[in-house]
Amino acid sequence: MLLFLLTLLSEPAPKVIDGNTDTYDVVLKDLRPPIIARFVRLIPVTKAPMTVCMRVELYGCVWHDGLASYSIPEGGTIAAPGFPIVYLNDSTYDGYQERRHLYGGLGQLTDGVLGLDDFTQSHQYRVWPGYDYVGWRNESFGTGAVEMEFQFDRPRNFTSMKVHCNNMFSKGVKIFQRVECLFKPRLIADWEPEPVGVATVLDDKNPSARFVTVPLQQRVGKAILCRFFFADTWMMMSEISFQSDMESVNPSFVTVATSTTDLLEIEHNVTEGTWGTTSSVTSTWIGEKADDSNTSILVGCLVAIILLLLLIIIIILWKQYVQKRLEKAPRRILEEDATVRLSFYSYTIANNQTQIHQSNPTYERAFPLDLEYHQPATLLQKLPELSQSAEDSVCSGDYAEPDLTKSTPHQGFQNNVPHYAETDIVHLQGVTGNNMYAVPALTVDSLTKKDISVGEFPRQQLRLKEKLGEGQFGEVHLCEADGLLEFLGVSSSEFTHQPVLVAVKMLRSDVNKTARNDFLKEIKIMSRLKNPNIIRLLGVCVRDDPLCMITEYMENGDLNQFLSQREIYSKFAISNNIPCVTHSNLLYMATQIASGMKYLASLNFVHRDLATRNCLVGNNYTIKIADFGMSRNLYSGDYYRIQGRAVLPIRWMAWESILLGKFTTASDVWAFGVTLWEMFVLCKEQPYSLLTDEQVIENTGEFFRSQGRQIYLSQTPLCPNPVFDLMLKCWSRDIKDRPTFDMIHLFLLEQMESNI
Repeated sequence: MLLFLLTLLSEPAPKVIDGNTDTYDVVLKDLRPPIIARFVRLIPVTKAPMTVCMRVELYGCVWHDGLASYSIPEGGTIAAPGFPIVYLNDSTYDGYQERRHLYGGLGQLTDGVLGLDDFTQSHQYRVWPGYDYVGWRNESFGTGAVEMEFQFDRPRNFTSMKVHCNNMFSKGVKIFQRVECLFKPRLIADWEPEPVGVATVLDDKNPSARFVTVPLQQRVGKAILCRFFFADTWMMMSEISFQSDMESVNPSFVTVATSTTDLLEIEHNVTEGTWGTTSSVTSTWIGEKADDSNTSILVGCLVAIILLLLLIIIIILWKQYVQKRLEKAPRRILEEDATVRLSFYSYTIANNQTQIHQSNPTYERAFPLDLEYHQPATLLQKLPELSQSAEDSVCSGDYAEPDLTKSTPHQGFQNNVPHYAETDIVHLQGVTGNNMYAVPALTVDSLTKKDISVGEFPRQQLRLKEKLGEGQFGEVHLCEADGLLEFLGVSSSEFTHQPVLVAVKMLRSDVNKTARNDFLKEIKIMSRLKNPNIIRLLGVCVRDDPLCMITEYMENGDLNQFLSQREIYSKFAISNNIPCVTHSNLLYMATQIASGMKYLASLNFVHRDLATRNCLVGNNYTIKIADFGMSRNLYSGDYYRIQGRAVLPIRWMAWESILLGKFTTASDVWAFGVTLWEMFVLCKEQPYSLLTDEQVIENTGEFFRSQGRQIYLSQTPLCPNPVFDLMLKCWSRDIKDRPTFDMIHLFLLEQMESNI
């Protein structure tokens, strides 16, 4: 394995290197950074078909470190107003990335290039600031430490580790405070319990970058796990190397740590000198020379080791089997409990063969059909973490429970049927799979045909282009509508007869009567929404099956995909032709979302699924709020499914919506804060990406208990302090402490004016 200063395949895509044009000349290319490789493939490339005679010389040195790969967290980004963005990622890493973590490769930490004292400067030309360093921010790690795992080609006896760190303390960068290293003899073994650690001497006078040597006390292992603890806001490294040897490794230890194939033969391939000159050196190691009398002892040891390994494997498999059986019953109990807690909380009360749907905008319930009805007191008893005092504090404020023991005759309710007298809500789970708004029931009942302000659009003028998604009873399609502008009365335009892209919600013809009625109610509700930042209902096809509603569709798709394909405006992005957005663009789009939600709140409409996936983008950064997200397979990972029924966007939901089933305008404000956070990470990360769905639900319990243990989404480098303060107010534990959409809209308008 060689360290080459000349590379051809240092990146995933082959790199073309200019050769000589005169056959008598020699072209020397010193490409950086250097790479570590076993094989290098060189392919001659010519502009015209011809026979190529090529001679290539590779200059390098033998790679003695034996480091096969390292795994580290993804580097951070420093973005300060008035300064260029500093990218501290491992740009030459040749492994793979998963959930903001790098695995199975090598990169800048082993390229032999040391970073300068000023981390914004670089040895290279035409690269971005921070190119030579990999850096992490303290706030991104709850443990206050960065974990790195190093895997080697074989067990080694380690004497020390040298880490080159930046110490520009004037900008919040210091060498690590201390480091702890764990070892394991082989990759499938557990980490040894005793760590090797050292505390560094912090220097607040000399800002020069430096090497920090960590003694490893002759520990033996094939993998090392090191935890570097922060001493300030940032920690940056440009090079890590290990000093080790193979001669003092215990032979008996090697026998256990390696396979029988690797035990008997270790091969070193050394490529040096000129093209075609390759020397292969093979050394065979068998331990000490054994005579015939010791052969039986060696065979017996090998057999014993194999039997021991088989026994360990059997014990591990048995423990996993027992653990699954033990967890099976508690998981069933947890799922049943979560079904009660996390379902959409609606129920149907039948009285004298009449079904009456009722719910509450401040406390909406949707129990599955096969669950019996539980009173709120029973629900609270099902949550063991809700103490009596906490229950009282919730019920005494904005979350007052209705008294279901008293009868309130109202609009035909008789026989002491419980009734929410203040505000009736009809829950419309969109039949095409989308999450339709929760709206006042009285409004739905009072709607008549004359309230529908849209007409019947000719079905034959719709041309299907793409299936956007599907739900339980229907589908959503992207269509071209011929003559739509003329149908809408748009005149005096040369584009009147051109087709227009629209989204068509289509109800399957074999659905039951209830689904058809819900679909018609949804049409009536959508026809009432008249706002420039809300998706508009353009027409319907209801004279025959399948029933269709035609809504606007923005040419740039949804906001999540729009932002994830862009970078924040910078000279680096512009020079590389990367689509960009500015801070002003983000504030402008956020202001439009707040304006649309302000309109819905004025009608007492509750969206319940506000997120970037449900915001569509038009020309000039125009935003319209929609509800297609749940029906798209692209965003299935954003929803938490309970026993195959209810699906909930728990990462966007307020704690009271998850634990108590309360959906209000205030819970929409919470979701707006998460949507704002999405926008300022350019939708490149899911909210609470480091937490599982179960941990997100547990975190809502911490919000309820309000003991200071709840986890908030962290401030992103692109997010200014005033906007992040707004997010934190949106995530206030108590409803009365959250701002209204009127306040949010006014605040964002002021931020836009100050940003101009």
